[in-house]
Amino acid sequence: MIDSLFVLNSNGKIIIEKHWRGLINRQVVDYFNDQVGKVSSPEELVPVISVPKYQLVHVHRSNLTFLSPISSEVDPLMVLEFQHRIVDILTEYLGEVSEATIKDNFDVVYQLLEEMMDYGYPLTTEPNALKEMIVPPTIMNKVISQVAGVTNVGNNIPNGALSSIPWRKAGVKYTNNEIYFDIVEEIDAIVDSNGAIVSSETHGLIQANCRLSGMPDLTLSFLNPRVLDDCSFHPCVRYNKFENERVLSFVPPDGHFKLMSYRVNLPRNQMLPINVKPQIHIGNTGGKFDISITIRNTDGKPVEKVLLVFPLGKSVLNVNATCNLGSYIFDPVTKCIRWDLGKITPKEKTPVLSGNFTSSEQTPESGHTITLDFQINMYALSGLKVDSLKIYNEGYKPYKAKLELGF
Repeated sequence: MIDSLFVLNSNGKIIIEKHWRGLINRQVVDYFNDQVGKVSSPEELVPVISVPKYQLVHVHRSNLTFLSPISSEVDPLMVLEFQHRIVDILTEYLGEVSEATIKDNFDVVYQLLEEMMDYGYPLTTEPNALKEMIVPPTIMNKVISQVAGVTNVGNNIPNGALSSIPWRKAGVKYTNNEIYFDIVEEIDAIVDSNGAIVSSETHGLIQANCRLSGMPDLTLSFLNPRVLDDCSFHPCVRYNKFENERVLSFVPPDGHFKLMSYRVNLPRNQMLPINVKPQIHIGNTGGKFDISITIRNTDGKPVEKVLLVFPLGKSVLNVNATCNLGSYIFDPVTKCIRWDLGKITPKEKTPVLSGNFTSSEQTPESGHTITLDFQINMYALSGLKVDSLKIYNEGYKPYKAKLELGF
């Protein structure tokens, strides 16, 4: 059971709050802000903070903090999942979740929170069902509500709410029947200075956009389903069938939804798609650095949105550097070099960032940890591949059953 929800801005001020099981004093927010003040950013806080009367469960997304004080015995993962679902629903309605959009659409946000939970228990969390009850905000809806005093809350419950398939409404019709699947993977890896992998783990999810008429029953099969581990599914997926046959059998919701998420443990001998080779020399009152980036295994795909962050010691005064690709900036507050390379192709010359820095200390800090973010389209590091998609209960063939990979 979830007692309340507080949405805080970047300064820790409450922009909206919702109580499902009685009013909770705002002092819990003050205590949470005290804990935030002890770290450099809210992301560094543990997800669950214990206080004498409550457990403070929180997530930080879109520069906002979603905080839920819990007073009863409850699985914290359920609370975290519900908080993430709130952000996903708000993104579906508002396009962009921010302090400004929440304030501009306060009535819609509050109505959504009212429908998504009943007395502390999650109730309606499917965007398709919510859109039948609460109309997404538009300029026309706002004008009508202000002039005529009409709310955007529907009078009828969703037509699938009382069925065995509450996530899909009946009578859906499309001129062109099509469905899209996007496989998105994210790798978290620790690499030592010699390029050897210390640890690596891949997290993936399959996002779908269904535009199929009627009540289709789909079966999605993979060529190598054994690579999947720690799978989490949308309620539409028949779990027993996946356990027995390793296929996804489901009646899909209408529109956008997350079909499943998974984890893959990569072997240590597997080559990462991109490699960073740093050379850092520390001397008296300063040092020199030379950082190069090479593409090793991307199946010929370009690497996009490449951003390297090189943190220096707190005693660093200034930096003088050059790069042969992209641009860099030195932040004197965080003492970090941010090297934005943009897009790199396998045939392009090796990007190099070299320079020197000065320090107020005789012997500057050593042991720098470099982070690298990048994106590769149409590439899955786990090797997960779709074999086939079959449609039952409907006589049509989909106009387009498109699969996209992303990394």
